[in-house]
Formats: sequence, structure tokens, C-alpha cells
Amino acid sequence: MSHIIQPQFNRREFLKSTGQFAAVGALAGVALPHVHAAGSDQISVALIGCGGRGTGAAGNAMGQTGAPKLVAMADVFEHRLSGSHSTLKKKYGSQVDVSDNHKFISFDGYKGAIDCLKKGDVAIFTTPLAFRAVHFAYAIQKGVNVFMEKPVTADGPKSRQMLKLNEEAVKKGLKVGVGLNSRHSRALQELHQRVQDGEIGDVMLMRGYRMQPPIGSAFSEKYPGPDNDLPGKPSELMWQISRFHSFLWASGGAFSDFYIHHIDHLSWMKNAWPIKAQALGGRHYRGNYVDQNFDSYAVEYTFEDGAKLYMDGRCMIGAHSIYSSYVHGTKGMAIAAKSGDTGLPSSTYRGQNPDRSKMIWTSNVRPGEVESHFNEWTDLIDAIQNDKPFNEVERGVKASVVTNMGRFAAHTAQEVTFDEMLNHEHEYCPNADKLTMNSPAPVQADKDGKYPVPEPGIKKNREF
Repeated sequence: MSHIIQPQFNRREFLKSTGQFAAVGALAGVALPHVHAAGSDQISVALIGCGGRGTGAAGNAMGQTGAPKLVAMADVFEHRLSGSHSTLKKKYGSQVDVSDNHKFISFDGYKGAIDCLKKGDVAIFTTPLAFRAVHFAYAIQKGVNVFMEKPVTADGPKSRQMLKLNEEAVKKGLKVGVGLNSRHSRALQELHQRVQDGEIGDVMLMRGYRMQPPIGSAFSEKYPGPDNDLPGKPSELMWQISRFHSFLWASGGAFSDFYIHHIDHLSWMKNAWPIKAQALGGRHYRGNYVDQNFDSYAVEYTFEDGAKLYMDGRCMIGAHSIYSSYVHGTKGMAIAAKSGDTGLPSSTYRGQNPDRSKMIWTSNVRPGEVESHFNEWTDLIDAIQNDKPFNEVERGVKASVVTNMGRFAAHTAQEVTFDEMLNHEHEYCPNADKLTMNSPAPVQADKDGKYPVPEPGIKKNREF
């Protein structure tokens, strides 16, 4: 990686504050000015990005104590906004109070939706990550709290921008949640404490696996052209947004979007972030797919003390499926997520095998706190209502940078450090704030409809 610019952000300074792993983020214990829905305990939310994730997040918000209301929605696809509104209205009734003039269909619709909120209300950002900094900047300007989906960033420039923006959010005392819900799993919270207390000894090795058939929009065939039969006849830009898992500019690709949860919660168990990564990956049986993803990844992350985190990912039909995570220490081991990103139960064992006869502890979560996606909203709303410090942006950026460096290492076949990834110059969608319905797509296909893909060992300093 010899051509990467000299670090502007230094890893030692950026990683040394391990106390920032708590759910309250970097602001734990700091007295901040009160920021609340003015004149009322009623919290309103605006949903920006009305796909499945956004609909789920809005539902998690409205399920909280105090009955938050959904008052505005924005998307670039009318059918998605309408479908989301219908689904939420059917389930939450009068809590969904979105008039027609509070529904916005455009790239700048986020402004209209946020303008419907009072200071202290919550804007939900569940669009592709390319727009995260654009939306966050406006929310900060308006004094609005935020819940943003993960990943936070896919490249160095956006990572640095988000850190800079968050300085202003911190000054304003805004509450900001990031959708890395593992940190809000009550089982993983207890496991984290047990690991820190030395129950399995010093952590030396962690393993994460998400190996399954193709999911989401990670595998796309050629754009069918402007005369397509898809809903709304999307342009190539709109089609890429609808297939965001297929494009690094929109999501960081399958690696960033699918694997960040395990990378995040395993780093949390270590109470540190990896300082470098080396990796391999490849594309197999591609058929007519034209996206930018590999369909298998194997990343070795190294921590400052030499400990390792191995993250294996695969999207392949017919292959053996594993979707779980593990922590190994000098005295024993733990199952972090038994299945999925936060699947229960978590457990600890003497020795290096999960032998039931050697079990030390297994989690027992109260029924109302089983779902970590719900818990993250419980914690955010509690922070808003009781004026508790809560800002997860810096941790969200760190988790994204670590995930990005693993992906970058696989796509270039180079060893990549945290500093190099954070300070890399390639910005994947530099004009995100200027896109319109008629803009060209950020990444262009060749004459055969195929998009630029990583070429490990050939393209050493860029992913595409």
C-alpha cells in the first residue's frame, strides 16, 4: 500500500480510548446540555429510507414506552414509501401520523422530513450509506437526534467526514444511535463483562462466520435499460440504489453490509480494534452477475498485542452454512452469537471446546429484552427522555473502518492497516449531496453491462 497518503488520523490516538465501547459511546459520564422534544415528552420520528430496514426501525421506535409517533417519511421510490406507510399504519394505527404533505419523494426529501421534526425528535437514516454524511449534517444543523443504520461509511474520506461532523453533534449534545445492535444484546453485554472479568482468560483468538446462500441484492444481473419493466422504470442510478448491496459506493458491498456485526462485537469482546488485516477472496460461478462483490472472503485481523480475529464470509448456493461467532481465551472459550448476528444463547466454557459438561455460564435474557434491534431503540429513547449521554457515531465509524480494511485487503491482496484505510483518498461517491433523479450512476458499466470489479494483486491501491 505504498501509495496511500500519510495518515491524517493516527491509529494510536484513535484506538486508545477503549472505554468508548459502551453503548453510550464517547460521552459516558459527561454533562451535556438538555436536548429534548420541546415542551413535551412526546417524541416524533421521521423515516428517511423506507425499505425493509427503515420500516423495521420505525416499528422498533414506535414500540417503545411513550408511544413515539411517525410524522414524516422520505424516499426516492414512491412505491417503497407507500408500502412502508401502509405496513406501519396497519400495525401502529394512530402512531403513524404522516399526512400527504409530509411524504417526500426526492433526493432532497430528507430536508422536508427533518423539517417536520422539533429539536430533540429523531430522524431515522436507513438509506444506502453513501448518503449518511449528507443527512447527518442536516440533522445536526436542525438539532435533531438521529438513529442511523450500519455501516456508517465505506471509504476513507467519508469516514473522516463523519468523525468531523460528529464533533458538532457532540457539542450540541445530540443523541445518536448506530444500528450495530450486537452492543445492545443483553446476552452479549453480560458476556462482554464476563470476558473483561477474566472468565475465559486473556483473549487470543476470535472467529466470525457468515456463510450462506446469496441474500439481499448482493448479486445483480445487467441493468435492463431505461425501458425496463421494473416499478417506476428506474434509471441506472435508481436501479443501483435499489440493488445497493451490489455496489461498493452504495453499501461497501456484501462484506461491509453483512459481516460488520460480527467484526464489531468480536472487537468489543477484545475491547480493542484490529490494527491491520490481510485477506483473500474470490468470485466463483458468476454466470450473468455483473456486481462488484466477491462471493467468498477470508480475513485475518491482527490486534496490537498479536491476537487474531478471523472473519469468514461466503454467499454461495449449495455450500455448507455457518453463521455464528466465537471467542477463545487462555483459560476457556465463549460462544458469542450461537446463530445469526446475536442469536441466543451466549455461553462460556472451560477449555477450547463448547462441551456442555464444561459450561461455566449460559445467558438467560428476560423475555422483553430478547430482540436487540428493539433494545437499541429502548436505550436511545431512554437517553433522550432522561437526558443521558448517548452518541455511537465514533464507534460506528471505527467498526466501519475495520470492516472496510478487511474488504480492501481481500479486494487488493495487500496487507492494509487501520491508518491506511482511514486516510485513503479514494471516495466512492463524492457527489452524494448533488445527486438527482436524472444524475448518472456513480459507477458505470462497460459495453457488456459489467461493472468494474476488484483485481487482487493487479489493482493494489484501489478496489475498482
